[in-house]
Amino acid sequence: TLLVMAWSSLTLPAIFAIIGDNLPRQKRATGFSVQSILKRVPIVLAPPLGGWLMAQLGLASGMRIGLVVTIGLALAAVWIVRRYYVENSPAATDQASLLTVWRNMDGHLKRLLAADCLARWAEGIPKVFVVLYVLNVLRADSLQFGWLTSLQMATAVLIYVPIARLADRFNRKPFVLLTFAFFALFPLVLAQTSGLFWLGLAFVVAGLREIGEPARKALIVDLAGETMRGRAVGAYYLARGLVVFPASLVGGWLWAMRPQLPFYVAFGVGVVGFLVYGLWGPGESK
Repeated sequence: TLLVMAWSSLTLPAIFAIIGDNLPRQKRATGFSVQSILKRVPIVLAPPLGGWLMAQLGLASGMRIGLVVTIGLALAAVWIVRRYYVENSPAATDQASLLTVWRNMDGHLKRLLAADCLARWAEGIPKVFVVLYVLNVLRADSLQFGWLTSLQMATAVLIYVPIARLADRFNRKPFVLLTFAFFALFPLVLAQTSGLFWLGLAFVVAGLREIGEPARKALIVDLAGETMRGRAVGAYYLARGLVVFPASLVGGWLWAMRPQLPFYVAFGVGVVGFLVYGLWGPGESK
């Protein structure tokens, strides 16, 4: 299962390249926002539908029906792409190795990557413990956690398009900076929360972490070379993944000492990422 989940990342370079190749710079953030909305609307709708199936049919039967529906939807998506997507003739490419792609990567993009890695550490340290903290420490029930997740996704969906349009019209940096600020704030707010209202506010903050994601993705495309855009994006995400994957291990070590500790440490790391990007991060392609 984990291997299948990891394979979903294979589409990232292609999606970035498609948006970069087919949209001008002043529309790329909006393009990424639409793509993100289409990706997250099912995340808002699917948990309640899955819960309804399990409530009506039982856990085992509900899971089986849900799996069949998932496979059917995936096959339908493959058919739609093959039937309706027409790719333009690709621009001339070179055969540079991954190491060469990394060496030739824009310095501005590498500085964005450094700040992004710190922000993802702030996300990754407490990520796997959020559900445990909410259910076991804050004593919310599973239904409440489901609605909190939907609230987070709905918040993200509502802000995507209007913010992305602003990011396309103005400098991208303030919007990316806001994203890194909310990456830092979410674990702090969650660690300090008590009561359902404040817990809901914490998950609204979690949704606001997406406020500058279309701008960040558009900035990556802006800074990646046209002839190796897909490979540059792949190198970016490979580097980020390799740097960030130990974060959950650190989170587990901190959780064993005190449940709130991963959230406070994540806040500190997030603040460093915010400062790194604020001081050295790029806002425009050049």
